[in-house]
Amino acid sequence: MSSQDTRVVARRTMVVIGLVLATLLVLFLVRATSQVLTWILVAVFFAVALNPAVTWVQRRAAFGRRWLATLLVFLVALVLIGALVTLFIVPLVREGTQVVADFPKIVEDARTGRGPVGGLIERFNLLEYAQSHTDQFREYAGRLGAPTLSVLRGAATSVAGIVTIFVLAYLMVLEAPKVVDGFLALFDDRRAERIRRVGHDCAKTITGYITGNLLISVICGGLTYAVLAIMGVPYAGLIALFVGLADLIPLVGATLGAVVATLAAFVESTTAGIVVIVFFVLYQQLENHLLQPLIFARTVKVNPLTVLIAILIAVELAGILGALLAIPVAGIIQIIARDIWDTRRGRLKPEPTVGEDRVPVDAGAAAEPAAAAGASTRNGQAS
Repeated sequence: MSSQDTRVVARRTMVVIGLVLATLLVLFLVRATSQVLTWILVAVFFAVALNPAVTWVQRRAAFGRRWLATLLVFLVALVLIGALVTLFIVPLVREGTQVVADFPKIVEDARTGRGPVGGLIERFNLLEYAQSHTDQFREYAGRLGAPTLSVLRGAATSVAGIVTIFVLAYLMVLEAPKVVDGFLALFDDRRAERIRRVGHDCAKTITGYITGNLLISVICGGLTYAVLAIMGVPYAGLIALFVGLADLIPLVGATLGAVVATLAAFVESTTAGIVVIVFFVLYQQLENHLLQPLIFARTVKVNPLTVLIAILIAVELAGILGALLAIPVAGIIQIIARDIWDTRRGRLKPEPTVGEDRVPVDAGAAAEPAAAAGASTRNGQAS
């Protein structure tokens, strides 16, 4: 091997080693900053979803001022979120206060076997079980200090994450035109227009996903409220609201809400609990295999089978976050793949061809009468 070949091999080896080290470094950084990257990803998601509203307000009501339109849209979004939280928290606080006030009576009814709770305790012998495992319960209660601190720490992190996501989304929407124009300026006009068109389609996919997800949650919450109200389960509106919010998580959200609703129904009566279980089993099958594929196929423009496969794979890879982002990501991948195919590989031939000889269709169609005429002429001459 010559010295020049040796240098080439050494150079290639160094390049491969450098790429491997760079990949390991990127993976380490992603793992170390996974929480921050998650916040940024969620902020991008909401920024893309709110950007059309900001653009509309900027044109119609903000006199062309981007900062004013962004401020108005985010204030409205904040008011809506506050109203939703208030709608959920106020009944919970009021009913929780009522439960605390009625707690002595509930305990007395439980001891004597009266009321829904007392009936459950008596039916399943819970009182005898609690008395026979008193020492174990005390030992478990003594270990609640550390988990409590962990829960408080997690709650503080969640609040910080929500505030960070809100601020990031606000700044992303505010600076979106400058960032997009600066990025597109790196390309020629033709390629920049193509990137802008694909990006617009991807943004429509995210907006369509949010609309479809909210529609499914409204359907789930409304049907849950109807079933709970018919069965006479108390706090039906509050429970249905929780189920609707939980249902925003694809696939597993309805199950999470079903657990709470079923427990509340069993406290009321065994019949109500069984009816609610049957309802959620049937509804979850309906949502997972009919509502989600059909609605998201219309709003996100993704094939129903692709929707289901994307959710299953994303849940396995990234859990709840993957479930939330699976459908819009699948839609974005589909848009980009279709654009690449249409641009580079999917162009139709100038003339479609058929057969082994690759004869153009038009030429083949015109050749048939000509061939027939030629054959009749030859036959006439022969005769």
